Amino acid sequence: MTDLTAPTGRESSLTASARADGSAPRALVLGATGYIGGRLVPRLLAAGYRVRVLARHPERIRAFSWGSRVEVVAGDASDEAVIADAVKDVDVLYYLIHSMMAGRSFEATDRTVAKTVADAACAAAVARIVYLGGLHPASDALSPHLRSRVEVGEILLASGVPTLVLQAGVVIGSGSASFEMVRHLTEVLPYMPAPRWVRNRIQPIAVRDVLYYLLAAARVDASVSRAVDIGGPDVLRYGQMMNGYAVVAGLPQRAIAALPVLTPRLASRWVNLVTPIPGAIARPLVESLQHDCVMRSDDIDRLIPRPENGLTTYRDAVALALGRERADDIETSWLDADVLDVPSSPLPSDPEWAGRAVFTDVRSATTSASVGALWSVIQGIGGQNGWYSSPVLWAIRGWMDRLVGGVGLQRGRRSKNRLSVGDALDFWRVEAIEPGRFLRLRAEMKVPGLAWLELRATPQEGGGSRYDQRAVFFPHGLGGRLYWLAVLPFHGFIFRGMANRITAAASAVDAAEIADADQR
Repeated sequence: MTDLTAPTGRESSLTASARADGSAPRALVLGATGYIGGRLVPRLLAAGYRVRVLARHPERIRAFSWGSRVEVVAGDASDEAVIADAVKDVDVLYYLIHSMMAGRSFEATDRTVAKTVADAACAAAVARIVYLGGLHPASDALSPHLRSRVEVGEILLASGVPTLVLQAGVVIGSGSASFEMVRHLTEVLPYMPAPRWVRNRIQPIAVRDVLYYLLAAARVDASVSRAVDIGGPDVLRYGQMMNGYAVVAGLPQRAIAALPVLTPRLASRWVNLVTPIPGAIARPLVESLQHDCVMRSDDIDRLIPRPENGLTTYRDAVALALGRERADDIETSWLDADVLDVPSSPLPSDPEWAGRAVFTDVRSATTSASVGALWSVIQGIGGQNGWYSSPVLWAIRGWMDRLVGGVGLQRGRRSKNRLSVGDALDFWRVEAIEPGRFLRLRAEMKVPGLAWLELRATPQEGGGSRYDQRAVFFPHGLGGRLYWLAVLPFHGFIFRGMANRITAAASAVDAAEIADADQR
């Protein structure tokens, strides 16, 4: 493998250029909690920028290691007043948002947000907009998601603010949805009947090279306002990407048969079943593969010199991504993306439940283990550790969710040892966490209502700790009520088993820690 170093932001070609008064320039990042934005922000800070971020849920920003070093504006990018406040005194605006989860109305949503941002940026005299769009062919027959990304770029270019649209194809990196799709398709299927798009040509790009171009774009001359293609050094067919992954991962080459009958909708359902990628994300990925997506020009080389060590090859990018996963050192992940069509709302407090239907299942158990040992079990729940009760019932529920296009249990968790607000946890999302004592999960499986699961650890007088568990369900209509009644018989196995086995696991952790201390 080539000796590659990911851009840190401290490179002389990427560091911020001071304002005329000598102060540091300000960068506004829209999409800071996303896969690319979460990696870009710390590099902008290292490059010397003052960074401001926009977030619908500011608590998710605080969960990042860099969260205390940025200015946070709370709100939605479609809100004119919020955006007008966010763009004040901004030198460079990074537009990294895309409404993949907004249902059928996503094109209208993208258009509205882009126009709102463009108008506000112009009024505030922002010096530069940088937009990460999608690589696409010169064709009018684009998929809805690619068409929307092209339209957003055009709106920003027409804003009157110098804009650089970086059009990237498949992004390969630890935690990227494209990488996970390639990885799971290759690992799960020794023989792959595939849609005919496996024969289409694609120019993947390593996430580190995307970050390099984004950082360098802030320093491009103000006279430049245009769209340019970016891509890695390899042009491959999708089938070659899969077998390239197999080589790096030490797997046999996969036989691939292209079938002409799989529509994008059917193919995305198939990807949803075979991989952890939920249908809401799989479909735009599959749609983007319906055409050859390669760079049509190398104009980017005249605006931004290539990285000192060159662009990352596809196989190097795969090897780097696998290394990050083995080290449990994934900066950001596609798991960070919400898969609900509506923004989440915090769990209402108990007094506010009056007047609406709510079902709960409450369990408690005590253990001689310390509260620290109990919390370590709670924080490690899900993923490879499972849910401490009836694996068969959990597996069945996961597969039921996959069959209807949900995320299922295959999504797992980003880190084996850490949890933060906004993290995905199988078919749950971490909505609130108080380290050492409390965890609240919001359901992202497809259910006729809203559901949460709370886990709490508290110390007991005289030693030991108490475990409290509460499942809360707000049903939608008659279907929601019937759903709760249908699963109620299984709760005794699932939720009672969880409480008992979690406390038993805490006792085992505590005993192991005591034994280790005695040996030392």
